[in-house]
Amino acid sequence: MLETIKKQWSAKTAVVFFILLTAWWIILQFMNLPHESEYNQLWAAVYGLVALWGGIWGVIISQKWGGLQSVMGKSILFFALGLLSQEIGQVLYSYYIYFLHQPIPYPSVGDYFFWATVPLYIIAVIYLARASGVHISLRSVTGKLQAVLIPAGILLLCYAIFLQGYEFDWADPIKILIDLGVPIGEAVYISIALLTYMLTRGLLGGIMKNKVLFILIALLGEFIADWVFLYQASREIWYAGGINDYMYFVAYSLMVLGLLQLNTVLAKIRNK
Repeated sequence: MLETIKKQWSAKTAVVFFILLTAWWIILQFMNLPHESEYNQLWAAVYGLVALWGGIWGVIISQKWGGLQSVMGKSILFFALGLLSQEIGQVLYSYYIYFLHQPIPYPSVGDYFFWATVPLYIIAVIYLARASGVHISLRSVTGKLQAVLIPAGILLLCYAIFLQGYEFDWADPIKILIDLGVPIGEAVYISIALLTYMLTRGLLGGIMKNKVLFILIALLGEFIADWVFLYQASREIWYAGGINDYMYFVAYSLMVLGLLQLNTVLAKIRNK
């Protein structure tokens, strides 16, 4: 990661942006502002730019890897589209706040773009697994056991965290579908990503394994942030610029740096 930050101005920009917005967010917490403060809302409107930055660079890096003509190129592209979908959701949230001047409903149009990230990330990690040679590793008994136990364990965790005690309000079936579908979908892509990391064997001389781990950490970050969002939104205690938004900001930043690392990997391969 340090090598990526040293060599790529795009990574330096992402790090500087992270430091500045983290300092800004901490200052806001010490100001003890009301939740609906315009300062909190402004921070919430700005932090999504890191996802836009990562999405744009992800598309560029995907093309360097061969774009739709290569498995890795496809993986990076769908991760980038996931980040761009998150930013569109952020923009639509800001539209409710600054133009409609009304509380953000749940679910809203912006939420549909947030949730679109789930299938995009599932596709991305499937391609990442294929690029990592996981289908070969699955031929072993250990690989087959991990392929069964890891998803089962994460699904049980999702039930314990998201769904235990969930009250079904059939007056709003779309909300129920999303509340149930999002954590299950996230369990799928985290399971595949974790399986990919554990079963990767010497991909590109072993230089990819830590990159996969970094992306896995970013996915876990978004998973936790989504859990907090669903918890707060269902209890009507979520607000723009709060701890949940900062959690998303951290997760986006990690994903951006994870994708930028793949640009460094490609440069190493070409220089060999």
